[in-house]
Amino acid sequence: MLYIRSLAFNLAFYVSLIVQMIVWTPYYFLSSRRRAWLVPKFWSRSSMWLYKVIAGTDSQITGTENLPEGSFILAPKHQSFWDAIAFFPYLKDPLYILKRELTWIPFFGWYIMKMRMIPVNRGSRSKALKAVIAATNAELSRNPRQLIIYPEGTRRAPGDEPAYKYGIVELYSQLGVPVVPVAHVAGLYWPRRKFLRYPGTIKAQFLPPIPPGLEREEFMRRLIGETEAACDALLVEAANSKNPPPMPPTAAKRLSQLRAAAKA
Repeated sequence: MLYIRSLAFNLAFYVSLIVQMIVWTPYYFLSSRRRAWLVPKFWSRSSMWLYKVIAGTDSQITGTENLPEGSFILAPKHQSFWDAIAFFPYLKDPLYILKRELTWIPFFGWYIMKMRMIPVNRGSRSKALKAVIAATNAELSRNPRQLIIYPEGTRRAPGDEPAYKYGIVELYSQLGVPVVPVAHVAGLYWPRRKFLRYPGTIKAQFLPPIPPGLEREEFMRRLIGETEAACDALLVEAANSKNPPPMPPTAAKRLSQLRAAAKA
């Protein structure tokens, strides 16, 4: 049954994406940018509904009271495709930094450019970071937007050792806006590079914002410490739930460490 429901959801998910992209096209491109956000936000919510109905996986996101007004950086853990689409319905005007090559994809790339996302050329990291900061500053000066950036860059398995990149520190210090960490263990239910979708409830938390103006080391210490502590708590909760998902080796190792620390 797990394989059938996972296959059915994946098929429904991608069919829904293609159909909605076609059906919504006239409204999307004829509307103002702010009105057009209705389309991707509707797609996100409908995808979460399909995920719940077909795969049996609910999504519970808390801490919306921690989202500031105006511009800020949203810094989620990156474990699966779930965290790439689950959060932007909660933001007024999200802004992504993404690979330039994505803008070349027909339809999808046109949708991206409509929302004035920040494309990046990954050729030279230092030059790319400077260009991204300049473009993001220019965009935030025009509109109060919410920059979504994954501090670890690539997807990592639940419970894996944290590997936060320097780019988030540079953006924080240069943009001068709060950073809202986001904790979750969605990778337990929607694993990376796998088609299986495990039933249960994905819980995610918008954590209290880290204010601008901190020293770089202090900011990084708080970002890692607060995010990882909340992820650990969610990992333990998922493992102790009535019908826990399978634990990958990284999660099993981390749970063992947490249990040993609790006994010490």
